[in-house]
Amino acid sequence: MRANGKLIQWDDAKGYGFIAPDAGGAKLFVHIKAFGLRARRPFVGERLSYQPGEDAQGKPRALKVQSLEPKPAAPAGPTALERERSRREARRGLSLWLVPGFAALVLICQLAFELPRALWGAYLAMSLATFIVYAGDKRAARLNQWRVAEGTLHGLALACGWPGALLAQHILRHKSNKPEFLRLFWLTVIVNVLGFVLIFTPLSGQLLVLFNV
Repeated sequence: MRANGKLIQWDDAKGYGFIAPDAGGAKLFVHIKAFGLRARRPFVGERLSYQPGEDAQGKPRALKVQSLEPKPAAPAGPTALERERSRREARRGLSLWLVPGFAALVLICQLAFELPRALWGAYLAMSLATFIVYAGDKRAARLNQWRVAEGTLHGLALACGWPGALLAQHILRHKSNKPEFLRLFWLTVIVNVLGFVLIFTPLSGQLLVLFNV
């Protein structure tokens, strides 16, 4: 016959404890092996069902122990908001590859078309300045102080500072969750990159020839 009781003592390091039977009487020794396979460790206060038995020396102990506690609820799946946040983080992480990708494009054009050396400095200086402005604007937002106009941020991005803006959005988490702002930001990136290609590569000449035809 099975009996019920409560685990009143448990040493998890040694793997044994004692059960107080509901029917009264002496506490029963219980070993971790008596619990069989279970997802969680025994804990003091746990309601248990067991089969009274004896060990090799004839001392009473609990065998074939089962928990009477309700099963822990399965972890809830991610909410729609959490899924959208995860997708946004993934897209933001992928967008960062645009910075080394553009650097590689500039390097290839440098080797192929002998670009002005100051071009690298212009992108580096504007990116650093843009990152600093983003950081200052984030601090101002936190302290409820005067903010930098979004038009200024877009102007800096258009003027070769978009790599710094992209890094600031990712590292500082600033202006990274405003769809309207991001749409205009990516427009400045596209315009800047297209401007670079048209000005510093032979593509502009080919387009002129095409339109003349």
